[in-house]
Amino acid sequence: IAQGRMLHAPAPVKRVLHAADVAAVLARGSPTERPAAAPARFAIGQAVRMRAGRVDYHTRLPGYVQGRRGTVERLHGAHVFADSNAQGAGEAPQWLYTVVFEEAELWGSRAQQLSVSVDAWESYLEAVE
Repeated sequence: IAQGRMLHAPAPVKRVLHAADVAAVLARGSPTERPAAAPARFAIGQAVRMRAGRVDYHTRLPGYVQGRRGTVERLHGAHVFADSNAQGAGEAPQWLYTVVFEEAELWGSRAQQLSVSVDAWESYLEAVE
């Protein structure tokens, strides 16, 4: 910086993302599916409870479902565990599930008979006995 000019030639780059291509690349996304290290612990139709408790980092587990009971509706395969990856602790792939909660379970109301779906990693779920 003090010289006001480049002192060394830049390292060659194999791939270049041009400004005109940014929107298309972002829209396409990046694959997050990974090979599973073990079979899924929960099955479609199984009752589960979402983990509850404070964590000292950002999590994708919504507060309004913590400690609440739901039902596994869909299994998405193993994916990069976003909580771990965001902290620089690696991808730590986990199974990803869609869990459905009835309105009464979340808010104690049955006025409209609604349900809410949340995509949740396996470490967020606990078996209901």
